[in-house]
Amino acid sequence: MGEVPKSEALEVTKFAIEVGFRHIDCAHVYQNEEHVGQAIRSKIADGTVKREDIFYTSKLWCTFLRPELVRPALEKSLKNLHLDYVDLYIIHFPLAMKPGEELLPKDENGKLIGDSVDLCHTWEALEKCKDAGLAKSIGVSNFNHKQLEKILNKPGLKYKPVCNQVECHPYLNQSKLLDFCKSHDIVLVAYGALGSQRVKEWVNLNLPVLLEDSVLCAIAKKHKQTPALVVLRYQIQRGVVVLAKSYNKKRIKENIQVFDFELTPEDMKAIDGLNKNKRYYEFLVGVGHPEYPFSEEY
Repeated sequence: MGEVPKSEALEVTKFAIEVGFRHIDCAHVYQNEEHVGQAIRSKIADGTVKREDIFYTSKLWCTFLRPELVRPALEKSLKNLHLDYVDLYIIHFPLAMKPGEELLPKDENGKLIGDSVDLCHTWEALEKCKDAGLAKSIGVSNFNHKQLEKILNKPGLKYKPVCNQVECHPYLNQSKLLDFCKSHDIVLVAYGALGSQRVKEWVNLNLPVLLEDSVLCAIAKKHKQTPALVVLRYQIQRGVVVLAKSYNKKRIKENIQVFDFELTPEDMKAIDGLNKNKRYYEFLVGVGHPEYPFSEEY
C-alpha cells in the first residue's frame, strides 16, 4: 500500500479485502496506516474476515533503527492501526538515519544524515518484539546477501529473518539473491513486481516500462492474460511471494486471477532472459551511506 493517498487507502484496502486479498503490506513511512487499519477493522466488523485471516505487514523506518527505538516504533504503528499485533514486522531499509520526526533527515546541502547503528542490535530488538507478541514474525527488506549473512551469523541469534522484501521483476530477477535466500529458508518477497509507478523522487525514470515489454506481451497474448498477470505468475512459479500495488479497482480485481493459469517452462526461460539487473527503485539519496545495499552484486 505504498504512497497511496490517505483517503484512497481506506477505500482500496476495503475493496482488496472484498475481492479476496489477505496479505496487506504497509509501512510507517507510507503515512497511511491509520486508514489501512480502519479498512481492516471495518471488514472484520462486517464479518467479511476475521483478524486471523489477514496477514498484515508493517515496516520499521530508518530513523528508528536504534535498538531502544524499535519497540516504540512498532507500538506507534499498532496504535495507528488499532491492532494488537502485526503478522510481520520488517526492517524497511538497512540504512540507519538520524532519529527524529523527519523521515528523510538531510543537512543544509541536502545530504542524508546517517546514524551509526549495528543492524545486529536492531535485529535483537525485533526479536524482543516477537517474544512480546507484538509481531508474529520478523524479517528484513532491501538487504543484500552480506547484510543477511551478518544477521544469520550473529552470535546468539534467536530468530532468523523469515523474509527479505526486495525489488524484483523480470528486469531485475534477483536470481542470485533468491538462491541465497532459498538456501537459508528465507522467503523472497517481491515489490515493484510490475515495474513501477512513475514517482520521480524514488524511481529511475530512464528505464523502459516493464509491462510494455514485447516478450511479456507475446506471452500474455498466448495465454489470453495481461502482461501484469504474467509477471505476477512468473514470481509465484519461482517461489517468490509477490506484492501487487494498485489503486485501480479493476486492476486489483484482475491481479488476484493469477492462480487461473500456468506458464510453461519455455515461458519461464524467456522471462528469465529479460534480466538486465536494472532497478527502478535505486534510493539514490542513500548512496553515500556505508550500509547502502545496492553496491553489492546481490
